[in-house]
Amino acid sequence: MVIDEMLHAQPAPALRPFVAWYSAYRQAGVAPAVHRGLPSPYLTLIVTLDDPLVVDAHPDPAQPGGSYTTLVGGLHTVPALITHDGRQSGVQLALHPLGARRLLGLPAGDIGNLDLHAEDVLGPVAVELHERLRSAATWPSRFAIVDATLARLCCLRADAGPEPEVVEAWRLLVGGSATVAEAAGAVGWSVRRLSGRFGAELGVPPKTAAKIARFDRARRRLAVPLSGPGFGLAELAVSCGYYDQAHLARDFRELAGVPPSSWLAEEGRFVQALADA
Repeated sequence: MVIDEMLHAQPAPALRPFVAWYSAYRQAGVAPAVHRGLPSPYLTLIVTLDDPLVVDAHPDPAQPGGSYTTLVGGLHTVPALITHDGRQSGVQLALHPLGARRLLGLPAGDIGNLDLHAEDVLGPVAVELHERLRSAATWPSRFAIVDATLARLCCLRADAGPEPEVVEAWRLLVGGSATVAEAAGAVGWSVRRLSGRFGAELGVPPKTAAKIARFDRARRRLAVPLSGPGFGLAELAVSCGYYDQAHLARDFRELAGVPPSSWLAEEGRFVQALADA
């Protein structure tokens, strides 16, 4: 019997400043596969249900592969390689890095380029969350459990957060199109100070954060069919902030490890399911 379930949900309204979305998945009886966990402007929290998550290669090559019941991943610039033998299930959360102090109790910079067992970060809360999600009968009930758990964590650290200058620089660089110099000027800091504080808080330098965000926009648009007369990679590249198609291709090879066409062929249905996340 083949099971192939994937769906998305929005967190409770009070959590949306800290969490972008939830993705739920359960597959069984499908072909074994390797998935590239690509760089994105979000931290990752995964809670498995039936089988552990198997990470063959981490963004940090010095970190050995392993199995995870729950996983927290920081911002990174190369893909993680995740494998399954035909079965996988869990709930994946996309966390805003600026909310890491509220949700995880530490700045995103402390876990930059790393994948960690979530219980090593959240302690008993991660164990409890895993057990409750496994016991729940439906996806809506699991999402409600995640909402309640994250709301409790946020209340415990209501005053925690990065400096306002870092928050504004992130908005300008990741949500907009400012250069690092423009962002530094806008917050009243030198480029050197912004780079130091930004990197310590978030785990990547300002220029890298902007690069990751641009790449993330492009790869999500690549995951849906291109439409319209004459619309192709060149037009997509310019619309996402690249100089041209060659610029997009270079960033894709650097951040995904393969050209866009190879990535699409590898990911197939999985990436189509996540395109609107």
